[in-house]
Amino acid sequence: MQANLMLLVTAAIWGFAFVAQRVAMDHMGPFSFNAVRFLLGAASLLPLIWFFSRKKAVATTPAAKTSIWLAGGVAGAILFVAAALQQVGLLDTTAAKAGFITGLYMILVPFLGLFLRHVTGLNAWLGAVLALVGLYLLSINADFSMSRGDFLMFIGAIFWACHILWIDFIGRRVNALQLSAVQFLACGLLSSVAAFWQEAPTFASILLAWPAILFASFISVGLAYTLQVVAQKRAKPTHAAIIMSMEAVFAAIGGVVFLDENLPMRGWIGCGLMMTGMLLSQIPLPKFNRATT
Repeated sequence: MQANLMLLVTAAIWGFAFVAQRVAMDHMGPFSFNAVRFLLGAASLLPLIWFFSRKKAVATTPAAKTSIWLAGGVAGAILFVAAALQQVGLLDTTAAKAGFITGLYMILVPFLGLFLRHVTGLNAWLGAVLALVGLYLLSINADFSMSRGDFLMFIGAIFWACHILWIDFIGRRVNALQLSAVQFLACGLLSSVAAFWQEAPTFASILLAWPAILFASFISVGLAYTLQVVAQKRAKPTHAAIIMSMEAVFAAIGGVVFLDENLPMRGWIGCGLMMTGMLLSQIPLPKFNRATT
């Protein structure tokens, strides 16, 4: 129960982070925001890395160090693309839509896993059908067009799924906290390059968006990640995935309460179908054994 509650708090933090990300766009560009957010996020993990390294000394060889930087660099590059698409997409869509469309990564992970010879069950296929119908109701207009923001969110969901698959592949080989710190650092540096190339970041704009930056970096990255790591050591994987999918619901609540966003009934039905599809994809269907005589 304690682990599940910690995961629910994590989902709430990440859901409300969409509100902070949208508010920050009133003062600074998307790349500038991501640069500051992920660099501070990486810094927020340094005390944790130091604390756990004191509790248990870990021998680090040059090969191990190289693996951390290589693994984190690749993860950071994928994270950079996913976060950039999400942040730019938020300029043209609502926090509620962003949360649900981004949540499609839960459906996409098992299907992209087919290329890695992962097994995909019937529940994932049924969940995908419901999620696609929900996406149609939520984002496809009467003329069968899709807004730029929703489209970028959908492409971003593909990269979020790729990021999860890479972390799943490499995460067992390296220290989790160190991997996270390196990937946040890599993402922050790539975002900084893009910010100075495409935007004109200023210290004044950072100060204006400071509350949103503070929440998105130290709370969303530092605190929420720590809660997730601690909780998932004791929570069942299926339960954890279902609880974490509530991030989309909290994003919708945050959009309505803090940003005065509203969706038509068609959109809310779409959200409901997407949520059902995401949950169904995480719940294994019962197996019925044929009676033998």
